[in-house]
Amino acid sequence: MTTKKRRTYTEEFKRDAVALVTEQGYSITQAASSLEIGENLIRRWRRQSEGDSQDLSPDERDELRQLRKEVRQLRMEKDILKKASQYFAKEMK
Repeated sequence: MTTKKRRTYTEEFKRDAVALVTEQGYSITQAASSLEIGENLIRRWRRQSEGDSQDLSPDERDELRQLRKEVRQLRMEKDILKKASQYFAKEMK
């Protein structure tokens, strides 16, 4: 009989998995499927993250949500610019 080892996940992975649902509009099912993890894990991590954020005032939560959205947008722009510069560098050769 073989025993299954439990997979461990970093805090960053957990935050990113929850962000797929809370910030990017994925359903829990879609996020779990794309990450190849169980739906209950995302539900548990989401509850934990909501519990952690209860220490913040509503204004702080709104600001945090806005800042996360801005960071996501900036990262996307950076990736696009990086790909464009790689494309043009290839064209110059």
